[in-house]
Amino acid sequence: MVFNTGSALLDAIVLAVVARECKGTYGYKITQDVRSVIELSESTLYPVLRRLQKDECLETYDEQFNGRNRRYYKITERGSAQLALYRSEWLAYSSRVTSIFMGKTEEGNEEDS
Repeated sequence: MVFNTGSALLDAIVLAVVARECKGTYGYKITQDVRSVIELSESTLYPVLRRLQKDECLETYDEQFNGRNRRYYKITERGSAQLALYRSEWLAYSSRVTSIFMGKTEEGNEEDS
C-alpha cells in the first residue's frame, strides 16, 4: 500500500479487531485480522499491543492452549471509549478525504474540471 499507517490509525484498527471478540483474542489472530486490511508484521504489532496495554486500553490474561500458555488481549472500558472516539473521528476524516479524491465540493457537487 502506498499510504503510511500512522500510530493512531494502527491503534484504532487493533482496538477494533480486539473489540470484536468479547473474551479477547491472541496476538497471532490479531496480526492476521489486521493484515486483512493493512500490511503489518508481528514485530510492529507487539509494541502497539504493549502501548495500548500501558494506556489501559487493553488488558491481558493467559490461557492454556495445546499445552502452552497463550496471551489474550481484551479491550477495557477505557479502550472502548477510545475506540468510539476513533470511529467518530474516522467517519469525519474519511468522508472529507473521499470528497477531495472524488472531486466534490463542500456542498456535495462535483467540481468543474
